Amino acid sequence: MLIERATTADAGEILTVQRAAYVSEAQLYGDPYIPPLIESLEQIRKVIEGAVVLKALDAGRVIGAVRGQVSGTTCLVGRLVVAPDHQGRGIGTALLTALHEAVPEAAAFDLFTGHLSEANLKLYRRLGYRETSRERMDDHLTLIHLRMRPDRSLPQP
Repeated sequence: MLIERATTADAGEILTVQRAAYVSEAQLYGDPYIPPLIESLEQIRKVIEGAVVLKALDAGRVIGAVRGQVSGTTCLVGRLVVAPDHQGRGIGTALLTALHEAVPEAAAFDLFTGHLSEANLKLYRRLGYRETSRERMDDHLTLIHLRMRPDRSLPQP
């Protein structure tokens, strides 16, 4: 597996992986219209142009992606996705770790996920993310906001 910066030419493949990855989330929350499933190709191209978007490749195929948008000293993490046939192999961990390294100026990394998304929460907590708040969106969804502050004083392996 190789992780590198995405280009606008990758937008279509990233959109395909994103939609495949978020189907289970849509089913979990009973909402087929969650933002990752209705985002357009053009919207993804614009994100790639204006943010740090990393892709994971396996034999030339995009199998995962993650976004990071720097705002002040914080990197807002979004759309961590892994193709369903590659989930559970450490790709999400590798993508998030690579994003942390790609944005060394960030004093914190913020993200959110739904309260029923146990696998996501487990991954984020394992990587040092801690809950900062909860935001009730409706009867079926509460967003859990998490933050990770990297310890850049530790030597990197």
